[in-house]
Amino acid sequence: MNDRIAAHFEAQAKACEALGSPFTARICRATISVLDARTETGKCILGWPGDPGADALSLRLAGGLHALVLSGADKELAAAYPPNEADDGRLRRTLAATLQRYDATLLRSMASPPQTNEIARSGMLLTGFLFVARKYDLPLAIREIGSSAGLNLNFDRFHYRYGPLEWGDEGSPVQLTPEPRGNPPPLGTTLSIANREGCDIAPVDLTDPARVLGLRSYIWADQTMRLERLDAAIRVAKQFPVRVVTADAAGFVKKGLTERVPGQAFILFHSIMWQYMPAATRSAIENSMHEAGTEATESSPLAWLRMEPSAPKARHATLSLTSWPGGETRHLADCDYHGRWIKWVAGSGAVQP
Repeated sequence: MNDRIAAHFEAQAKACEALGSPFTARICRATISVLDARTETGKCILGWPGDPGADALSLRLAGGLHALVLSGADKELAAAYPPNEADDGRLRRTLAATLQRYDATLLRSMASPPQTNEIARSGMLLTGFLFVARKYDLPLAIREIGSSAGLNLNFDRFHYRYGPLEWGDEGSPVQLTPEPRGNPPPLGTTLSIANREGCDIAPVDLTDPARVLGLRSYIWADQTMRLERLDAAIRVAKQFPVRVVTADAAGFVKKGLTERVPGQAFILFHSIMWQYMPAATRSAIENSMHEAGTEATESSPLAWLRMEPSAPKARHATLSLTSWPGGETRHLADCDYHGRWIKWVAGSGAVQP
């Protein structure tokens, strides 16, 4: 057994437990115990040349396995998945058999990293959009990088409840109820979207059943509420299609900045994707935003909203906002990676150095 790969699978198991998916943790531990060189998938994983953590190696396999369940392709595997129960011994035997039966299919799933579109993150991002709307009282021109299927671009068409506070369309299929820790975020603002667009290096086409299956497969099998939210957001997107272009993020941002219209607040946003981009791309985006910021005015402001970890192994994500004119960065909130809770910390809007 490759100790480096085994350590990665164990680290991912612990992360899954912390994020409320004990079954995916069991999948990680069970698969690493049965992987060997008798299958091409086993050889691929055990001989992985890159950084298994950065490449989300275990989650590639977990997604491939879940796709076999969701598609109905492997009835034996499905019988060991929620809502069914299987002890650890049965789970290991079932996974070993699946690796043999569907070796070629699972090997293909190892070729690309997981692509998720976590809808509950909109419950974090909304608070930032409302902050900008309060600050400038202008229509918003929003641009997202790493959009996947672009589902979070429809954030204003969802309904939100933060404890006693509500915002949005009560009749929306997407109902988000993040737990407010401490004071709930301020919601007493309406907003209007002038235009919205996203980009991704490989956008998910929601008219392609195979791509939708892939998107659903990366939802952890014991987190049915996440899957239901995803399906609801797909229904919203089919009613209100958004434009997601195939593009490099740096070029997309630069183009969007050159097309800004006076009288609108331009917002670049992203969530849990910054660390996966090449350093050169990140640097180009930072340069473009700061350069454009020097020309921003109160009637044509610029904002950069991001929900990202503050450090590689941070226990939670940080919602932060940089706005121009001025270039001030505010720490708005701490929040769960999957959008389960939010702790609003901005107060009166303290500025970070």
